Amino acid sequence: MRTSQMLIPTLREVPAEAEVISHQLLLRAGFIRKSASGIYTYLPLAHRVLKKIMQIVREEMDHQGGQELLMPIVQPAEMWLESGRWHVYGPELFRLKDRHNRDFCLGPTHEEVITILIRGEVRSYKQLPQLLYQIQSKFRDERRPRFGLMRGREFIMKDLYSFDKDEEGLEVSYQKMHAAYTNIFTRCGVQFRPVEADSGAIGGSTTHEFMVLADSGEAAILYCSSCDYAANNEKAAIPAAGLDPSIEKRALEEEITPGQRSAEDVAKFLGITTQQVIKTMIYRTDKELVAALVRGDRDVNEIKLLNALGALTVDLASEEQVKDVSGAPLGYAGPVGIKVRIVADHEVMAMVNGISGANKVDAHLINVNPGRDFKADLIEDIRMVQAGEPCPKCGAQLQEARGIEVGQIFKLGTKYSKALGATFLDENGKEKPIVMGCYGVGVSRTMAAAIEQNHDQDGIIWPASIAPYQVIVIPVSAKDAKQMTIAEELYNELSKLGIEVVLDDRPERPGVKFKDADLIGFPLRVVVGGKATDEGVVEIRQRRSGQTDLIPISDVIKYVREILPIL
Repeated sequence: MRTSQMLIPTLREVPAEAEVISHQLLLRAGFIRKSASGIYTYLPLAHRVLKKIMQIVREEMDHQGGQELLMPIVQPAEMWLESGRWHVYGPELFRLKDRHNRDFCLGPTHEEVITILIRGEVRSYKQLPQLLYQIQSKFRDERRPRFGLMRGREFIMKDLYSFDKDEEGLEVSYQKMHAAYTNIFTRCGVQFRPVEADSGAIGGSTTHEFMVLADSGEAAILYCSSCDYAANNEKAAIPAAGLDPSIEKRALEEEITPGQRSAEDVAKFLGITTQQVIKTMIYRTDKELVAALVRGDRDVNEIKLLNALGALTVDLASEEQVKDVSGAPLGYAGPVGIKVRIVADHEVMAMVNGISGANKVDAHLINVNPGRDFKADLIEDIRMVQAGEPCPKCGAQLQEARGIEVGQIFKLGTKYSKALGATFLDENGKEKPIVMGCYGVGVSRTMAAAIEQNHDQDGIIWPASIAPYQVIVIPVSAKDAKQMTIAEELYNELSKLGIEVVLDDRPERPGVKFKDADLIGFPLRVVVGGKATDEGVVEIRQRRSGQTDLIPISDVIKYVREILPIL
């Protein structure tokens, strides 16, 4: 391909709306253009990258026995009502009506469609297992689309669904997908880590997220460098220490604490540590108000709290609601005598002689002892785990990193098959629900995540396996006939070998061509200049390392063929 014939609308300035580096570079390098908030057109360069990622995904899915199909984007509400998710999924579900006033949605995911398909086609255990996948656009009406392709309203995703006769079969399917995902992201040339995660709105039991490690990642990952434990901060859990029976429980007292609202302020005022404070947070769910108790140096993990309560939503209560249940303004609520259900973290229940709000303005209670002074209605792990705490598997210190979720695998079990009546007859003729799993790869997000991890001040540094083109040949002067002849010959020879190569034949200054090549991120740049005509050598520069070599023209093809596989 020749740049003079290509649509590559590069920009010199960083667009004002672009917050993260992948968004900035995808716009500047001419890969995407915004159509609406959270919705983008993929220009030719981006389309080439996406096709390469899709091909890698297809090869790994097919290798594990996956069969590709294509399901409808527009889904009837009846399917979602039957599964129970029409009123649960929330405002992220794009809802629409047809001309007959029938309800539909744009598919954010396809559990309903695929389960109902299998319900009608699978009758016997002899037809199981099945691994079915598609690569398709998905739609989620994000409240605040941001970060370009990271959190858009329309995105490209691969989703595979497994159907097995029992949990043992599901485990086999799950491990197949775990291995496939490991291969996918390895082949895409990104550094990643699979981590334990929460299943969220999809549901199910076991789930892992595949995280591309990047400082700009939205998710916090806690991992152990001494073993393979890794989890996102929504899921990470550490066993709590037991109650120390040797500590004497002292009498409950009230202490005046004027203006001291936060755990840090109270601890400083009383000359204690925040570990001795019981932090009481009032939350509202779709069912009730609750008091969540964690140690003063901890934060409530709202995902864990939601799961512990079996709620659909959980948000901090308003100041008026806090006052209604505690009798005091924000900062003075405590578990002793509070008028709501109490959910206490295990660490709180192991505390002796703690400090809590007194449910009075400017007052706290000292020597608060769980079990004696208040009863917890629910005792669960509801706190955020922090870096530096011991690994739950080996005891070494946990470390923290940031990550971008590019894939997730779920064990759904029988959640959807029971709700939608997808059953089979086993070896004994007994009807049983099919056991399911689902497995997603964010194709467009993987493209953006690769840039977040692979860039410098000059532009994108594509891994060669997913670069839009592998090589760019740049004649320093398009007016020099000899340079153009050599450049054309190299371009044609590389093309014949199946190497994806671009010839920059524009009548531009060399500096402009070099800047564009770096911005777009070609793994190899072959420069045909004066030394090509005078000495018979060309300059080849590796984009990632910056290493530049002078190579005889006769050896260029050999050099390129040898270096590309390791870039």
